Amino acid sequence: MQASAKTLLGLVEGVGSRDELSLAMSEVTKALGFQYFALTHHVDLLKVGGGAIRLHNYPGQWADHYDRQALSLSDPVHRASHVTAIGFQWAQIPFLIPLSRGDRVILAQGQNQGIGDGYTVPVNVPGEACGSCSFANDLGRPLPLDDLPFAQLVGAVAFEKARRLWLPRGVIDQIRRPVLTDRQRDCLLWAARGKTDWEISRILGISEETVARHIRMACDKYGVNKRLSVIVYAMTDGTITLSDIGFSFHTPFPE
Repeated sequence: MQASAKTLLGLVEGVGSRDELSLAMSEVTKALGFQYFALTHHVDLLKVGGGAIRLHNYPGQWADHYDRQALSLSDPVHRASHVTAIGFQWAQIPFLIPLSRGDRVILAQGQNQGIGDGYTVPVNVPGEACGSCSFANDLGRPLPLDDLPFAQLVGAVAFEKARRLWLPRGVIDQIRRPVLTDRQRDCLLWAARGKTDWEISRILGISEETVARHIRMACDKYGVNKRLSVIVYAMTDGTITLSDIGFSFHTPFPE
């Protein structure tokens, strides 16, 4: 098993271009017992263009329909990958997220194109668009259950390799989230908690005008002009968290 894992990882890690990655993923997919693979960011691919990771060998008709309808944004497979840290079989999706009528339509459309069950490895990097590596088979062909741990490992490595090819190291190293001063973060944090500028000024012991200036400067650093927008961006890249604000969605620990 260790030798097999090293062989598969070697195929992916040794590539130097997108074309080589595509060929390597085709070999890895077949070796794992799958027919299809997809490395992708969860964005409107037609609008974003070549800046987003998009590499797959799905049937052309299904891929064209998928892109034209911007299904990457609403795909239940993608949405399910946002609520788990490990790979999952598509048959498990109803246990991860509630399925709407539209979700069931999307899944049915895939099946109509011959796409059966699959396995998706979530890859969510703070500050970047969410992404995933999926493997799938034709309808009626079972998943290689014994090899899913390999798929988890290879899928994560393959997506990271894609990140380095789509955004070479020099570019990735230049991508830095805006850095707020302690006071800017404090003001933004209290604003996220629903406090007004006047209330924040009383809490922090500064003037109301100073609070407004700190929040405005935070907005400038993120390139937005509304405090709601800067709060969302700051939460996305981890500058502030739901726990900081006071929200807790985890299951309570037993007494």
